Amino acid sequence: MPVPVTVASARSFFPVALLELLIRSFLFEPFRIPSDSMMPTLQDGDFIIVNKYDYGLRLPVLDRKFVKIGEPHRGDVVVFRFPPDPSVNYIKRLVGLPGDHVRVFNDQLIINGEPVPMHLDRRYDDGCYHNMRLSTETLGGHGHQMLSCLTPYEIVAPVTSSCTRKMDRNYVCVEPDAPGEPDHGDSPVMVVPPGQYLMIGDNRDNSYDGRYWGFVPERNLVGKATWIWFNWDLQRSGGPNWSRIGRRIQ
Repeated sequence: MPVPVTVASARSFFPVALLELLIRSFLFEPFRIPSDSMMPTLQDGDFIIVNKYDYGLRLPVLDRKFVKIGEPHRGDVVVFRFPPDPSVNYIKRLVGLPGDHVRVFNDQLIINGEPVPMHLDRRYDDGCYHNMRLSTETLGGHGHQMLSCLTPYEIVAPVTSSCTRKMDRNYVCVEPDAPGEPDHGDSPVMVVPPGQYLMIGDNRDNSYDGRYWGFVPERNLVGKATWIWFNWDLQRSGGPNWSRIGRRIQ
């Protein structure tokens, strides 16, 4: 008897759906960046590819590792399930490995008593972030850029006409003339427990990260962010930012 069209279509679609499921479960998965916490490395509106097998293969739903491939490295940009609410995915930079003693002082990482090299490049202004420090930080043998501001105050300010995004605030770095007060992003020494990691954002003064809610268990790791494959920030006008497409994530 002739096969109904719907059955024939389902048969042809099933291998494609199965392949996509296997790829997304074990190999690669796309994510969209929803905030500014990793600026300038990642921007709101970046669509990224996450390598899910770098840290080992896990069974979907059961979340049990069945093939050990590699371990997270200091400096990796990692997608993980947010510990207070595992249904939400976060992305930050891995700065603390199990057993590390980590402190943030004047926006600089101090790991096991050694300051992480950080070089001021210039002042940064994109129309919404004003007068920020754009620095190059060398963590895990790789250099990446970060934003900071040496101020004891929050950097949020009312929006101005210069802001190129559709939001109700700007971020303005106003540093005191007489430094000495604790920086807004400073933290005490944090000792990373066994089997857990410390994640902190590259945008040191606008990142809700491990300084505030603690550590990420190994079982919460989703994968390593590797490439930006598209960009479209709906808060900005003008469509996609073509210059960001194809960038490797450092």
